Amino acid sequence: MKRREFITLLGGVATWPFAARAQEPAPTVRQARVGILSASPPTPAMLNAFREGMRERGYIEGQNLSIDVRWPQGTFEQDPAVAVELARASVEVIVAWSTPAVIAARRATSAIPIVMVSVGDPVGAGFIASLARPGGNITGLSTITSDLSPKLVELLVELVPGIRRIGVVSNAYNPNVAVQLRVTEDAVRNLGLQSQIVEAHTPEEYERAFARLSVEKVDGVVLLAASRSSSTRTRSQSLRGRRGCRPPFSAARTSRRVV
Repeated sequence: MKRREFITLLGGVATWPFAARAQEPAPTVRQARVGILSASPPTPAMLNAFREGMRERGYIEGQNLSIDVRWPQGTFEQDPAVAVELARASVEVIVAWSTPAVIAARRATSAIPIVMVSVGDPVGAGFIASLARPGGNITGLSTITSDLSPKLVELLVELVPGIRRIGVVSNAYNPNVAVQLRVTEDAVRNLGLQSQIVEAHTPEEYERAFARLSVEKVDGVVLLAASRSSSTRTRSQSLRGRRGCRPPFSAARTSRRVV
C-alpha cells in the first residue's frame, strides 16, 4: 500500500469514532409529571404561582416538567371520571386543590402521592392520621379555618355597630364547611344575635343567595370556605355591593404544613 493511501486510511479510522458519537441522539431529559386536580378551573394566577414555585426548585415546564391540569364538569359527584383519568395519565404526584379534590383523588388512587392544598381539617375528614404523622399517600398543607370562625364573627360585630342579623353563606359540597358552620352558628348565638344561613356553590347560586340575604335584611355576611375558585369569591363581593349587603367576611386562613 502506498504511503499516501495508508495515511488516508489511518485518518479515516481515527475520525470514525468521533463521527459516530456525533450522530448519537442527545440524552433525553427526564420530565417530572405532575397532575393538578381542582374543584373548578384554577385561575391563571394560581397556576403561575405554582409554576414559579417549581421553577425555583429547578423544574421548568416544557423542559423537565409537565403539568396536567383537570377539573370536573360541575362537581366531582357529577363527573367522577375526571380524577380517575388523571390517575391513569401516568402522573407521579397529584396536587389536589381543596377538600372535594382530595376526596376525589383519594378515591381514584391509593398509590400515587397526593399533595393537598386548601384543606381545612384533614384529620377530621379522614385524609390523614395526624398532622405530625399523616401516613398513607396524602400530605401537604392544611388551612386552619374552623377555629377562627368565632373570631371572624366577633370582628364583624366590632366593625358593624348595632348589628343584629348575620348572613352566613355555606357550601354543602365542601365537607370542611360543616365544622365551620357549626362553630359560626354557636358564636352568633353566644353573642345574642341571629343568623341566616344560605347555600351557594355556583356563581348563579351566589346570585340567588345574596338576593335572599338582601330580602332578609341582614346586617353583615360571613362567607365560609368554598370549594370554588377565587373568581367566585370575587363575584360575591360585587354582588353584595349591588344587593346592599355589608362587606362579606371570608374565613381567614392559617396554613399549617403536614409533615
